[in-house]
Amino acid sequence: MDAAKKTPFYEIHVANNAKMVSFAGFEMPIVFTSIIEEHQRVRTSAGLFDVSHMGEFFIEGTDAETFLNYLTINDVSALADGQAQYSAMCYPDGGIVDDLIIYRFEKNRYMMVVNAGNIDKDFSWIKEHLSGKVSIKNDSDAYGLLALQGQASMKILRKITDINPHEIQFYHFMETSVGGIPVLLSRTGYTGEPGFEFYHKTQYSKELWHAIMNAGEEFGTALIGLGARDTLRLEMRYCLYGNDIDHTTNPIEAGLGWISRTDKGDFIGKEVISAVKANKPERKLMGFVMDDRAIPRHGYDVYADDEKIGIVTSGTQSPTLNKAIGLAYIRRDMAKIGTEILINIRNRMMKASIVKTPFVDSKPAD
Repeated sequence: MDAAKKTPFYEIHVANNAKMVSFAGFEMPIVFTSIIEEHQRVRTSAGLFDVSHMGEFFIEGTDAETFLNYLTINDVSALADGQAQYSAMCYPDGGIVDDLIIYRFEKNRYMMVVNAGNIDKDFSWIKEHLSGKVSIKNDSDAYGLLALQGQASMKILRKITDINPHEIQFYHFMETSVGGIPVLLSRTGYTGEPGFEFYHKTQYSKELWHAIMNAGEEFGTALIGLGARDTLRLEMRYCLYGNDIDHTTNPIEAGLGWISRTDKGDFIGKEVISAVKANKPERKLMGFVMDDRAIPRHGYDVYADDEKIGIVTSGTQSPTLNKAIGLAYIRRDMAKIGTEILINIRNRMMKASIVKTPFVDSKPAD
Protein backbone atom coordinates (compact mmCIF):
# COMPACT_ATOMS: atom_id res chain seq x y z
CA MET A 1 0.00 0.00 0.00
CA ASP A 2 1.34 3.44 -0.98
CA ALA A 3 2.32 5.80 1.81
CA ALA A 4 -0.03 8.74 2.28
CA LYS A 5 1.02 11.95 0.54
CA LYS A 6 1.73 15.11 2.48
CA THR A 7 0.48 18.55 1.51
CA PRO A 8 2.89 21.54 1.52
CA PHE A 9 1.42 22.51 4.89
CA TYR A 10 2.07 19.21 6.67
CA GLU A 11 4.85 20.58 8.92
CA ILE A 12 2.67 23.58 9.83
CA HIS A 13 -0.18 21.28 10.86
CA VAL A 14 2.10 19.17 13.05
CA ALA A 15 3.65 22.28 14.61
CA ASN A 16 0.14 23.47 15.49
CA ASN A 17 -0.75 20.20 17.25
CA ALA A 18 -3.19 18.96 14.62
CA LYS A 19 -4.59 15.48 14.92
CA MET A 20 -3.54 13.97 11.59
CA VAL A 21 -5.44 11.25 9.75
CA SER A 22 -5.12 9.51 6.42
CA PHE A 23 -7.78 10.91 4.07
CA ALA A 24 -8.09 10.30 0.32
CA GLY A 25 -4.45 9.23 0.17
CA PHE A 26 -3.16 12.27 2.09
CA GLU A 27 -2.06 12.97 5.64
CA MET A 28 -4.61 15.63 6.62
CA PRO A 29 -5.52 17.51 9.81
CA ILE A 30 -8.90 16.44 11.16
CA VAL A 31 -8.89 18.83 14.13
CA PHE A 32 -6.58 21.41 15.77
CA THR A 33 -8.51 22.40 18.91
CA SER A 34 -12.07 21.07 18.75
CA ILE A 35 -14.53 20.60 15.90
CA ILE A 36 -17.14 22.78 17.62
CA GLU A 37 -14.66 25.58 18.32
CA GLU A 38 -13.31 25.53 14.77
CA HIS A 39 -16.80 25.35 13.26
CA GLN A 40 -18.02 28.34 15.25
CA ARG A 41 -14.91 30.35 14.41
CA VAL A 42 -15.75 30.04 10.70
CA ARG A 43 -19.41 30.96 11.31
CA THR A 44 -18.50 34.03 13.41
CA SER A 45 -15.11 35.26 12.14
CA ALA A 46 -12.76 33.33 9.83
CA GLY A 47 -10.92 30.06 9.43
CA LEU A 48 -8.16 28.82 7.14
CA PHE A 49 -8.39 25.36 5.56
CA ASP A 50 -5.70 23.33 3.81
CA VAL A 51 -7.44 21.76 0.82
CA SER A 52 -4.29 21.04 -1.16
CA HIS A 53 -5.40 17.43 -1.56
CA MET A 54 -7.87 18.48 -4.27
CA GLY A 55 -6.92 17.73 -7.88
CA GLU A 56 -6.24 20.29 -10.60
CA PHE A 57 -6.51 19.34 -14.28
CA PHE A 58 -5.78 21.80 -17.10
CA ILE A 59 -7.72 21.36 -20.33
CA GLU A 60 -6.77 23.31 -23.44
CA GLY A 61 -7.36 23.28 -27.19
CA THR A 62 -9.67 24.60 -29.88
CA ASP A 63 -12.25 21.92 -29.02
CA ALA A 64 -11.93 22.26 -25.22
CA GLU A 65 -15.34 23.85 -24.67
CA THR A 66 -17.15 21.32 -26.87
CA PHE A 67 -15.35 18.43 -25.16
CA LEU A 68 -16.07 19.65 -21.62
CA ASN A 69 -19.71 20.22 -22.52
CA TYR A 70 -19.97 16.57 -23.59
CA LEU A 71 -18.02 15.35 -20.55
CA THR A 72 -19.96 17.25 -17.86
CA ILE A 73 -23.65 17.75 -17.09
CA ASN A 74 -23.73 21.55 -16.66
CA ASP A 75 -23.51 23.97 -19.62
CA VAL A 76 -19.86 24.95 -20.07
CA SER A 77 -20.77 27.24 -22.98
CA ALA A 78 -22.59 29.50 -20.51
CA LEU A 79 -19.29 30.40 -18.79
CA ALA A 80 -17.58 33.75 -19.30
CA ASP A 81 -13.84 34.32 -18.87
CA GLY A 82 -13.02 34.45 -15.15
CA GLN A 83 -16.10 32.48 -14.15
CA ALA A 84 -16.33 29.13 -12.34
CA GLN A 85 -19.08 26.51 -12.52
CA TYR A 86 -20.14 23.69 -10.23
CA SER A 87 -20.78 20.53 -12.25
CA ALA A 88 -20.34 16.76 -12.36
CA MET A 89 -19.24 13.98 -14.66
CA CYS A 90 -21.59 11.02 -15.03
CA TYR A 91 -21.45 7.49 -16.35
CA PRO A 92 -23.76 6.48 -19.22
CA ASP A 93 -26.16 5.00 -16.61
CA GLY A 94 -26.43 8.38 -14.87
CA GLY A 95 -24.26 7.45 -11.90
CA ILE A 96 -21.87 10.17 -10.76
CA VAL A 97 -18.15 9.84 -11.58
CA ASP A 98 -17.37 12.93 -9.49
CA ASP A 99 -18.62 16.41 -8.69
CA LEU A 100 -16.23 19.18 -9.66
CA ILE A 101 -15.66 22.85 -10.47
CA ILE A 102 -14.68 24.13 -13.90
CA TYR A 103 -12.78 27.43 -14.20
CA ARG A 104 -12.73 29.21 -17.55
CA PHE A 105 -9.61 31.30 -18.26
CA GLU A 106 -10.67 31.83 -21.86
CA LYS A 107 -12.72 29.94 -24.43
CA ASN A 108 -10.06 27.32 -25.13
CA ARG A 109 -8.39 27.10 -21.69
CA TYR A 110 -9.92 25.67 -18.52
CA MET A 111 -9.05 24.22 -15.12
CA MET A 112 -11.08 21.40 -13.58
CA VAL A 113 -10.88 20.87 -9.82
CA VAL A 114 -11.83 17.37 -8.63
CA ASN A 115 -12.09 15.51 -5.33
CA ALA A 116 -8.86 14.19 -3.87
CA GLY A 117 -9.94 10.55 -3.66
CA ASN A 118 -10.97 10.58 -7.33
CA ILE A 119 -7.94 12.20 -8.99
CA ASP A 120 -6.61 9.07 -10.73
CA LYS A 121 -10.08 7.72 -11.57
CA ASP A 122 -11.22 11.05 -12.98
CA PHE A 123 -8.09 11.59 -15.05
CA SER A 124 -8.41 8.11 -16.56
CA TRP A 125 -12.10 8.73 -17.31
CA ILE A 126 -11.33 12.00 -19.07
CA LYS A 127 -8.48 10.50 -21.11
CA GLU A 128 -10.71 7.59 -22.10
CA HIS A 129 -13.25 10.02 -23.63
CA LEU A 130 -10.80 12.57 -25.03
CA SER A 131 -11.79 13.77 -28.50
CA GLY A 132 -11.03 16.62 -30.87
CA LYS A 133 -8.16 19.07 -30.55
CA VAL A 134 -7.84 18.93 -26.76
CA SER A 135 -4.94 18.38 -24.37
CA ILE A 136 -5.26 17.56 -20.68
CA LYS A 137 -2.65 17.78 -17.93
CA ASN A 138 -2.90 16.56 -14.34
CA ASP A 139 -0.94 19.24 -12.45
CA SER A 140 -2.29 18.37 -8.98
CA ASP A 141 1.11 17.81 -7.37
CA ALA A 142 2.35 21.26 -8.44
CA TYR A 143 -0.46 23.16 -6.69
CA GLY A 144 -1.31 23.97 -3.11
CA LEU A 145 -4.77 25.22 -2.14
CA LEU A 146 -5.88 27.25 0.88
CA ALA A 147 -9.47 28.26 1.64
CA LEU A 148 -10.20 31.31 3.80
CA GLN A 149 -13.83 31.19 4.93
CA GLY A 150 -15.94 33.36 7.20
CA GLN A 151 -17.43 36.82 7.74
CA ALA A 152 -14.01 38.41 8.20
CA SER A 153 -12.52 36.95 5.01
CA MET A 154 -13.13 40.12 2.95
CA LYS A 155 -11.41 42.34 5.54
CA ILE A 156 -8.46 39.95 5.85
CA LEU A 157 -7.94 39.70 2.11
CA ARG A 158 -8.13 43.47 1.65
CA LYS A 159 -5.03 43.82 3.86
CA ILE A 160 -2.82 41.68 1.62
CA THR A 161 -3.95 42.39 -1.93
CA ASP A 162 -4.37 45.45 -4.14
CA ILE A 163 -7.78 44.41 -5.44
CA ASN A 164 -11.15 45.06 -3.81
CA PRO A 165 -12.39 41.58 -2.80
CA HIS A 166 -16.01 42.74 -3.09
CA GLU A 167 -15.48 43.15 -6.84
CA ILE A 168 -15.05 39.38 -7.26
CA GLN A 169 -18.53 37.94 -7.63
CA PHE A 170 -19.50 34.54 -6.22
CA TYR A 171 -18.10 31.73 -8.41
CA HIS A 172 -15.74 34.10 -10.22
CA PHE A 173 -11.95 34.21 -10.06
CA MET A 174 -8.89 36.15 -11.14
CA GLU A 175 -5.15 35.68 -11.44
CA THR A 176 -3.59 38.19 -9.07
CA SER A 177 -1.13 38.42 -6.17
CA VAL A 178 -1.84 37.99 -2.46
CA GLY A 179 0.88 38.97 -0.03
CA GLY A 180 3.13 39.40 -3.07
CA ILE A 181 2.53 35.78 -4.13
CA PRO A 182 0.99 34.86 -7.51
CA VAL A 183 -2.35 33.08 -6.99
CA LEU A 184 -5.52 32.13 -8.76
CA LEU A 185 -7.98 33.77 -6.37
CA SER A 186 -11.44 32.21 -6.46
CA ARG A 187 -14.55 33.32 -4.59
CA THR A 188 -15.76 29.83 -3.82
CA GLY A 189 -15.98 27.59 -0.77
CA TYR A 190 -17.71 24.74 1.00
CA THR A 191 -19.08 26.43 4.13
CA GLY A 192 -21.92 28.80 3.15
CA GLU A 193 -19.89 31.72 4.48
CA PRO A 194 -18.17 34.41 2.39
CA GLY A 195 -14.74 33.19 1.42
CA PHE A 196 -11.95 32.66 -1.04
CA GLU A 197 -9.73 29.89 -2.30
CA PHE A 198 -6.07 30.45 -3.17
CA TYR A 199 -4.57 28.19 -5.84
CA HIS A 200 -0.81 28.57 -5.94
CA LYS A 201 2.41 26.78 -6.84
CA THR A 202 3.70 24.76 -3.88
CA GLN A 203 6.97 26.69 -3.62
CA TYR A 204 4.90 29.62 -2.30
CA SER A 205 2.73 27.65 0.11
CA LYS A 206 4.32 28.45 3.45
CA GLU A 207 4.83 32.12 2.56
CA LEU A 208 1.16 32.42 1.55
CA TRP A 209 0.00 30.69 4.72
CA HIS A 210 1.96 33.11 6.89
CA ALA A 211 0.67 36.13 4.93
CA ILE A 212 -2.98 35.10 5.41
CA MET A 213 -2.61 34.11 9.07
CA ASN A 214 -0.72 37.30 9.94
CA ALA A 215 -3.40 39.41 8.23
CA GLY A 216 -6.11 37.45 10.03
CA GLU A 217 -4.58 37.62 13.50
CA GLU A 218 -6.64 40.65 14.58
CA PHE A 219 -9.81 38.76 13.63
CA GLY A 220 -8.85 35.61 15.51
CA THR A 221 -8.45 33.55 12.33
CA ALA A 222 -8.11 29.87 13.25
CA LEU A 223 -6.75 26.79 11.51
CA ILE A 224 -9.60 24.47 10.57
CA GLY A 225 -9.49 20.70 10.13
CA LEU A 226 -11.51 18.22 8.10
CA GLY A 227 -13.89 17.59 11.00
CA ALA A 228 -15.29 21.12 11.00
CA ARG A 229 -15.17 21.19 7.20
CA ASP A 230 -17.65 18.32 7.26
CA THR A 231 -20.02 19.85 9.84
CA LEU A 232 -19.96 23.19 8.01
CA ARG A 233 -20.76 21.67 4.61
CA LEU A 234 -23.50 19.45 6.03
CA GLU A 235 -25.27 22.41 7.64
CA MET A 236 -25.42 23.86 4.10
CA ARG A 237 -26.57 20.55 2.56
CA TYR A 238 -23.53 20.40 0.29
CA CYS A 239 -23.03 16.88 -1.03
CA LEU A 240 -19.89 14.91 -0.20
CA TYR A 241 -18.69 12.44 -2.80
CA GLY A 242 -18.51 8.94 -1.34
CA ASN A 243 -21.23 9.72 1.20
CA ASP A 244 -24.15 11.50 -0.46
CA ILE A 245 -23.26 10.96 -4.12
CA ASP A 246 -21.32 8.26 -5.97
CA HIS A 247 -21.55 5.93 -8.97
CA THR A 248 -24.87 4.54 -7.69
CA THR A 249 -26.64 7.92 -7.42
CA ASN A 250 -28.30 9.96 -10.14
CA PRO A 251 -27.86 13.76 -9.95
CA ILE A 252 -31.63 14.31 -10.08
CA GLU A 253 -32.33 12.20 -6.98
CA ALA A 254 -29.38 13.92 -5.27
CA GLY A 255 -31.02 17.33 -5.73
CA LEU A 256 -28.54 18.34 -8.43
CA GLY A 257 -31.14 18.92 -11.12
CA TRP A 258 -30.07 22.58 -11.17
CA ILE A 259 -26.71 21.61 -12.70
CA SER A 260 -28.14 18.88 -14.96
CA ARG A 261 -28.65 20.87 -18.16
CA THR A 262 -30.62 18.38 -20.23
CA ASP A 263 -31.61 21.25 -22.54
CA LYS A 264 -28.07 21.56 -23.91
CA GLY A 265 -26.46 19.29 -26.50
CA ASP A 266 -25.47 15.68 -25.94
CA PHE A 267 -23.44 14.67 -22.89
CA ILE A 268 -22.49 11.42 -21.17
CA GLY A 269 -25.47 10.18 -19.15
CA LYS A 270 -27.97 12.58 -20.74
CA GLU A 271 -30.49 9.92 -21.78
CA VAL A 272 -30.87 8.41 -18.30
CA ILE A 273 -30.73 11.75 -16.47
CA SER A 274 -33.39 13.19 -18.80
CA ALA A 275 -35.64 10.18 -18.17
CA VAL A 276 -35.30 10.47 -14.38
CA LYS A 277 -36.01 14.20 -14.62
CA ALA A 278 -39.13 13.58 -16.71
CA ASN A 279 -40.50 10.64 -14.71
CA LYS A 280 -39.32 11.88 -11.29
CA PRO A 281 -36.80 9.93 -9.22
CA GLU A 282 -37.82 6.94 -7.09
CA ARG A 283 -36.03 8.48 -4.11
CA LYS A 284 -34.83 11.93 -3.07
CA LEU A 285 -31.95 13.17 -0.93
CA MET A 286 -33.64 14.94 1.98
CA GLY A 287 -32.47 16.72 5.10
CA PHE A 288 -33.68 15.70 8.55
CA VAL A 289 -33.30 16.80 12.15
CA MET A 290 -33.23 14.31 15.01
CA ASP A 291 -36.06 14.71 17.52
CA ASP A 292 -34.52 12.12 19.84
CA ARG A 293 -31.01 12.56 21.22
CA ALA A 294 -28.85 10.45 18.93
CA ILE A 295 -26.30 10.95 16.14
CA PRO A 296 -27.20 9.52 12.71
CA ARG A 297 -24.37 8.09 10.61
CA HIS A 298 -23.76 7.03 7.02
CA GLY A 299 -25.46 3.73 6.22
CA TYR A 300 -28.14 3.79 8.95
CA ASP A 301 -31.59 2.63 7.76
CA VAL A 302 -34.61 4.95 7.72
CA TYR A 303 -38.12 3.68 8.53
CA ALA A 304 -41.73 4.80 8.55
CA ASP A 305 -43.44 2.59 11.12
CA ASP A 306 -42.08 -0.91 10.34
CA GLU A 307 -41.27 -0.23 6.70
CA LYS A 308 -37.80 0.69 5.48
CA ILE A 309 -38.03 3.80 3.30
CA GLY A 310 -34.47 5.01 2.98
CA ILE A 311 -30.87 5.20 4.10
CA VAL A 312 -28.75 7.88 5.79
CA THR A 313 -25.84 9.25 3.76
CA SER A 314 -24.41 11.87 6.17
CA GLY A 315 -25.04 12.79 9.78
CA THR A 316 -23.52 14.88 12.54
CA GLN A 317 -24.23 17.05 15.57
CA SER A 318 -24.80 20.57 14.22
CA PRO A 319 -22.80 23.07 16.31
CA THR A 320 -24.98 25.92 15.04
CA LEU A 321 -28.34 24.29 15.81
CA ASN A 322 -27.13 22.19 18.74
CA LYS A 323 -29.14 19.33 17.24
CA ALA A 324 -28.22 16.22 15.27
CA ILE A 325 -28.85 16.60 11.54
CA GLY A 326 -28.41 14.44 8.49
CA LEU A 327 -29.12 13.66 4.86
CA ALA A 328 -30.87 10.52 3.67
CA TYR A 329 -32.24 9.08 0.46
CA ILE A 330 -35.97 8.74 1.11
CA ARG A 331 -38.58 6.99 -1.02
CA ARG A 332 -40.28 9.70 -3.08
CA ASP A 333 -43.80 9.25 -1.67
CA MET A 334 -42.41 9.80 1.85
CA ALA A 335 -39.95 12.57 0.95
CA LYS A 336 -42.03 15.51 2.14
CA ILE A 337 -41.10 18.35 4.50
CA GLY A 338 -42.54 17.67 7.95
CA THR A 339 -42.73 13.88 7.57
CA GLU A 340 -41.81 12.06 10.77
CA ILE A 341 -39.33 9.22 10.27
CA LEU A 342 -37.46 6.68 12.38
CA ILE A 343 -33.75 5.98 12.12
CA ASN A 344 -32.29 2.70 13.29
CA ILE A 345 -29.38 3.78 15.48
CA ARG A 346 -27.70 0.82 17.16
CA ASN A 347 -30.90 -1.23 17.01
CA ARG A 348 -33.01 1.54 18.54
CA MET A 349 -35.66 3.37 16.51
CA MET A 350 -34.98 7.08 17.06
CA LYS A 351 -37.39 9.80 15.96
CA ALA A 352 -36.51 12.42 13.35
CA SER A 353 -38.32 14.84 11.04
CA ILE A 354 -37.70 15.75 7.41
CA VAL A 355 -36.95 19.48 7.15
CA LYS A 356 -36.25 22.11 4.55
CA THR A 357 -32.57 22.62 3.71
CA PRO A 358 -30.08 24.18 3.99
CA PHE A 359 -30.16 23.72 7.74
CA VAL A 360 -28.39 27.09 8.20
CA ASP A 361 -28.79 30.18 6.05
CA SER A 362 -25.77 31.46 4.18
CA LYS A 363 -24.79 35.04 4.91
CA PRO A 364 -23.82 37.91 2.61
CA ALA A 365 -20.30 39.22 2.83
CA ASP A 366 -19.55 42.21 5.06
